[in-house]
Amino acid sequence: QVQLDESGGGLVQAGGSLRLSCAPSGRTFRNYGVGWFRQAPGKEREFVAGISVSGGTIYYADSVKGRFTIARDNAKNTVNLQMNSLKPEDTAVYYCAARQYGLGVDTRVAEYDYWGQGTQVTVSS
Repeated sequence: QVQLDESGGGLVQAGGSLRLSCAPSGRTFRNYGVGWFRQAPGKEREFVAGISVSGGTIYYADSVKGRFTIARDNAKNTVNLQMNSLKPEDTAVYYCAARQYGLGVDTRVAEYDYWGQGTQVTVSS
């Protein structure tokens, strides 16, 4: 069992930035592909960004491309999501998810084995 701990959410004005961080408790992230998902009230959970086990493959949802950046920090054993130029429609609970091994990046919720508790991101207009 892998416990994922997220941090970095909060309230920000439109156009602002936030940085989310995800870390596994007691394990290394080296063997896990990691994805960030989000869920707004009344909507399904959706893929935001993902990074492969090696870090060589990165994929973004069209809605965040050019504004969000996902990256591994192997020294700190974290996967971070830098969110710039935030919009009110980015408001949601953001979840970190991990899947062991696998190739590339998977955008499907069901393909991830472990999930964090979620962190709220609120963007005011």
